Amino acid sequence: MARNISGKVALVTGGATGIGRTTALAFAKEGAKVVVTTGKNISGAEDTIRLIREAGGEAVFIKCDVSMEKDVEALIKETVRIFGRLDFAFNNAGVGPDGKRVPVLPITELTEDIWDRTIDVNLKGAFFCMKHEIRQMIKQGSGSIVNTASIGGLKFIPNFGAYAASKSGLIGLTKTAALEYASKGVRINVVCPGPTGGTLLMENITSCNPEQHLEHGIPMGRIATTEEIANTVLWLCSDDASFITGQAISVDGGITAG
Repeated sequence: MARNISGKVALVTGGATGIGRTTALAFAKEGAKVVVTTGKNISGAEDTIRLIREAGGEAVFIKCDVSMEKDVEALIKETVRIFGRLDFAFNNAGVGPDGKRVPVLPITELTEDIWDRTIDVNLKGAFFCMKHEIRQMIKQGSGSIVNTASIGGLKFIPNFGAYAASKSGLIGLTKTAALEYASKGVRINVVCPGPTGGTLLMENITSCNPEQHLEHGIPMGRIATTEEIANTVLWLCSDDASFITGQAISVDGGITAG
């Protein structure tokens, strides 16, 4: 079956690097018009736009802090003003403990500001995005949303308390939204990546723990590529997945199978 993505409009949050950038490029390669957003890494997002345009695609950058509802509301309005509609949304913006940007701490040492920032971006930010994306998609009568959670929301390890809470909450929020809007033509799913190369999270974790070999704990014996996550997102958005909603898809080489 054809993916039926060409000519559609796709929004990617957290599109400055890693999974977000790769997915934005993949949407553009399939012929979608792409909106890329980030809150802080402006130069990275502009690089993503440049790469899309150099490959012959159509894309714009809109700055947005997803933890601020007014920013998200303005983002959706500007997307519709520019392209006339919103067909796909990949809510990928997120933060996690990597030893550099966010310290890895047990619950008794976890500070309120780290807790708040993690929940604000990973959970509240996705809530704001879905709220305004769904409103637009209902007006159109169709749309597909994919959120980025993590296997960290399904399989738990010490010192990732805030991250686990945010990603578990996002899985629950996704499933609830999927049930609420299934009859309105809006499909909503969530991907749960395992360790993935080419991301800032993975780069920082491995640089802080050079002796750690995460692939040893993965049944398939390797970490994922950003392309493998992007392919899953595009499939979930496409007509190939037209009867799939409310699902948490683990892309983890078998980690959560056991």
